[in-house]
Amino acid sequence: MRFPPTVFKALGHPTRLAILGWLKDPGSFPPQDRPAEEVGVCLKHIQARAEVSQSTASQFMATLQRADLVTCTRIGQWSHYQRDEDEIARVSALIGTSL
Repeated sequence: MRFPPTVFKALGHPTRLAILGWLKDPGSFPPQDRPAEEVGVCLKHIQARAEVSQSTASQFMATLQRADLVTCTRIGQWSHYQRDEDEIARVSALIGTSL
């Protein structure tokens, strides 16, 4: 099984790896208008937890999305992110560790 280099690039930054860990428990983020378990976590909450600018948070999430590790749902002007558990399971099996 081969994965594109984008997967390993995405996993190669400690903050992106931390974000994937945080998204395991979307309920740990502040409440949103719609439950994070259903629509994902709003970028503004990810940004706040990561303590980075909005543009940096957007770049982190775009990298994770290009690697198919997260999916994005747009609700109005906001982007909400969820882990792609199927893809993460495939990557985890390949590298021999859980993400």
